[in-house]
Amino acid sequence: MTRKYERVPELSLKSFTQGSETDRNAFREALYDGFKYFGFIILKDHDVDRALLQRAYDTSAGFFALPEDEKQLYVAGQDGQRGYTAFGREHAKDSDFPDLKEFWHVGRQFETGSPLADIYAPNLWPARPPRFYETFVTLYDALEEAGLSMLEALAPSLGVADDYFRGMATDGNSILRLLHYPPVPAGTDPNHVRAAAHEDINLITILVAANGGGLELLDRDGNWLPVETEPDNLIVDAGDMLARVCNDIIPATTHRVVNPTGPNVSRYSMPYFMHPHPNAVLSCLESCKNAENGFVAKYPDITAGEFLKQRLREIGLAA
Repeated sequence: MTRKYERVPELSLKSFTQGSETDRNAFREALYDGFKYFGFIILKDHDVDRALLQRAYDTSAGFFALPEDEKQLYVAGQDGQRGYTAFGREHAKDSDFPDLKEFWHVGRQFETGSPLADIYAPNLWPARPPRFYETFVTLYDALEEAGLSMLEALAPSLGVADDYFRGMATDGNSILRLLHYPPVPAGTDPNHVRAAAHEDINLITILVAANGGGLELLDRDGNWLPVETEPDNLIVDAGDMLARVCNDIIPATTHRVVNPTGPNVSRYSMPYFMHPHPNAVLSCLESCKNAENGFVAKYPDITAGEFLKQRLREIGLAA
């Protein structure tokens, strides 16, 4: 592929949500190009409030600073989709070395009696720190709206209606993950890293830029490229589900979080994993069957729910 960018492109979401048709078309083209080349883009000028982001980081750090026995009160179920997952449980697909991280999952919040209660487990909520529920329900909703806008912008480039991916993701099994990478213990086996090389499972991931470096993507030339931006920007990458639907025209890019080479301090990040509804079928788009792939689908159809279960088993979060 012709190299169009030297670094992950930064796009203004407002140029799509509030811009002229020319602006909107330019955003669509840059989004598609960035995803095709890097599997990543960086989003600025979004509507996720700066004060909310700061409060979310402070609240997340407050939770992870709690005593271990208190955090253990909220240990997630077998599939790790709600609540707390302890340090060293998750590993990358095909890796024998657990990642050096702990995390909390916030799922979709719904009212008592909602039909979604038959599909999703309820969220767990810790007693402290204060405003945990309010902060992360608000952040979840804000990141979801940003994600839906991007999926809408992507659809025409793939030959489907504007609402194609929005329909898949509405009431989807999306997860907000609060991540803590503690200081790396002295003498740690170098095979253990904060997050080993992996691809995300979902449609797209929206990552609130972390308060610490370490994120790297593997570019098309086989080089590891640091992904860095301003703290208020959002880093967006394509996951396996989108790559599957696109016949890998948009790849799920391999990325990792390396151990610190400078001050050995905690790193916090907050990725929002945008998933389809479990019954949505991941089926190759007709526009993505071309001469390069022999005009055929590379992968058989599968529901998003079944694909998620398969991948959770592969990373150690399900039996």
